[in-house]
Amino acid sequence: MVTDIESLISDLAFILILGAVVTLLFKWIKQPVVLGYIVAGFLASPNFEPLPSVANEANIEFWAQIGIVVLLFSLGLEFNFKKLMNTGGSAVVTALIIVIGMMITGFAIGTLLGFSYINSIFLGGMLSMSSTTIIIKALTDLGLKQKKFASLVFAVLVVEDLFAVLMMVILSSIAVNDTVEGSEMLLSIGKLVFFLIIWFLVGIFVLPSALNKARRYLNNETLLVVSMGLCLGMAVFSVACGFSLALGAFVMGSILAGTSYAERIERVTMPVKDLFGAVFFISVGMMVQPTTIAEYAGPILLLSAVVIVGMIVFGAFGMLVTGQSLKVAIETGFSLTQIGEFSFIIASLGMSLGVLEPSIYPIVVAVSVLTTFTTPYIIKMADPFYERVKRHLPQRLHFLIDRYSDEATTAADTAERQSVWKLFIKRYLWRMVLYSIVLIAITLLSLNLLMPWLKGLLPGCYQYVGAGVTLLAMSPFLIALALPTSKRMGEIPAAYRVPRVVMRIFRLIIVLAFIVNILSSIFSLTAGFATGIALIVLTMFILTGKAKQRIKDIEDRFMNNLNERELRRSGKNNSVVSDLHLAYMTVGNKCPVSGERLCNSGLRSQYGVNVSSITRGSQFIPVPRSNDRIFPGDTIGIIGTDEQIQRLLPVIECSDEEETATTTSSINFGIYDVQLSERSPLCGVSIIEASIPDKYSSMVIAVEREGQFAERLDKVVFAPGDKVYFVGPKETIYSLA
Repeated sequence: MVTDIESLISDLAFILILGAVVTLLFKWIKQPVVLGYIVAGFLASPNFEPLPSVANEANIEFWAQIGIVVLLFSLGLEFNFKKLMNTGGSAVVTALIIVIGMMITGFAIGTLLGFSYINSIFLGGMLSMSSTTIIIKALTDLGLKQKKFASLVFAVLVVEDLFAVLMMVILSSIAVNDTVEGSEMLLSIGKLVFFLIIWFLVGIFVLPSALNKARRYLNNETLLVVSMGLCLGMAVFSVACGFSLALGAFVMGSILAGTSYAERIERVTMPVKDLFGAVFFISVGMMVQPTTIAEYAGPILLLSAVVIVGMIVFGAFGMLVTGQSLKVAIETGFSLTQIGEFSFIIASLGMSLGVLEPSIYPIVVAVSVLTTFTTPYIIKMADPFYERVKRHLPQRLHFLIDRYSDEATTAADTAERQSVWKLFIKRYLWRMVLYSIVLIAITLLSLNLLMPWLKGLLPGCYQYVGAGVTLLAMSPFLIALALPTSKRMGEIPAAYRVPRVVMRIFRLIIVLAFIVNILSSIFSLTAGFATGIALIVLTMFILTGKAKQRIKDIEDRFMNNLNERELRRSGKNNSVVSDLHLAYMTVGNKCPVSGERLCNSGLRSQYGVNVSSITRGSQFIPVPRSNDRIFPGDTIGIIGTDEQIQRLLPVIECSDEEETATTTSSINFGIYDVQLSERSPLCGVSIIEASIPDKYSSMVIAVEREGQFAERLDKVVFAPGDKVYFVGPKETIYSLA
């Protein structure tokens, strides 16, 4: 046991030290860090003999799996459930086009290379899955995560991951039965949808409220422990339900993304993500086998070209079909040009089923590494390629694409302004589906967990106790299905009165079906019908008023939790007096009043609002004084009306996306010394007259003349030959020489 722990730590130490050296080199030569990790992984593998290799590759696989989980959790934090719903149509269509197109292309290439029928199908599946983790890292390193196309790319990747789960079921069925079992595929789709909705419903209803109640105890350390515990717990639960660790981690991140803690969680978990994410990419590099690359160089290069070209073509086409602009479509297509972790999973599935040729696995790994290596460069090529296409594209075709995009956007906006009846139908169907899924979950838990436990605990009366507890748990959702709770029912024309009655009867039938199902499973069919009818009558005539209010409270709490992050910014739920609200907003790096004292900011005189608090890191300033300043990154509490707050939001949160995405590592800021020549703009000027901080964003810390340092900087007049020590941007300082 001691030996295992020592090898685990020694392997981790070895790859991190090697990774640090290689990535520092790649930073120095201004190359993407992810490529440095892959090179470090190859150097640490047994395939590179000049250096010692890791003692046990299983150790690295262990750390890499944690890396995938944390990376997907971080993606979920940045891509919440509402964003997924808003971009869902475009993402689903694009992902479907990519998967189908690449499956057909991969099958054709596999047949061309002489692979068997089943191997060609598996090859198509492996080539259709872009790598979520690699794209996240590449876009982060390139500072592109805030771009419009990035959110669409993330949505496509999430949908692809969901498709991958279904694809594995289909491929397993083809491998075992040589055909697709329709019932098995539908069961897998239903199971996936069922668990996703349950996870989101329970998570959104419980987690934001629980975190808010524990607000006073959640310092950075505790928040890190809580968030990582939730991440890993959901990942384990996802595996228990038959899905992947990565899917569970993403779901938990998406749930937490809607809370007001999302930014803090993202900040405290970033070091964990960076550490284990590095290990994952190093593990990818360890799979590079030079002998395999040399032996299968032709197929590897061909498949790599197919992946790059195919993803660009199908990805861009999918975005154009869904009404995105030509630029966004090209940027999206150029970002999806690699295969990754799900391709390995599909390959492992084929190997375990004994239908995949052993030589295909290392080929796929080599293609993955090669396309990963080229990903950052291809992403950089998107804008130049767009400019070239824009110049050479026929004007009429460009006009048609722009017109189609505008019409698609207009159609989407028009669809949002539906009639009251259509809105009612949409809400009715959603309520029915969501509540039904919750009731199914309660039924399964009762029959599979609660009843067997009670049977051992109370053998004489377990049926009655179990039935009572189950019906009590189901009651709020049964009532919600049975009762009309729509506020807009009165606005629906009288002509729709009959359909409304029919829909209400249909809801009652569904409620009766749930009650009959659970009671007939515990007792008998007769008892189920009798009890169900009695409970419906009781609900309709006795509990209507209180039940409506209770259901309304549950729905309001769910919607408030779902929109907590946005409500916190706008303050709509924090009524103070009449139309006044308390809102919280984060000061952006381009906010025009950042750095100003509150008395000079104009927030009260120009916008009519009051600042109630300032949160700066771990420091909380209640009721700040007029001389207190606000800085970028501060979270300020603002009291004002809806109109005032909405007018102020873009001012306070104003930020430059490009500047925000730029990391400090790309700025050469530090202490530098230069010797002034006769042509220096500083010669003959005193430090005070030079206004160096204002003109050059730099500061003089010492002046050396003839081997002696000046004692009083304020008395110095610069002269040729002076050696001046500055703090500031390197390029600016050297220009003063």
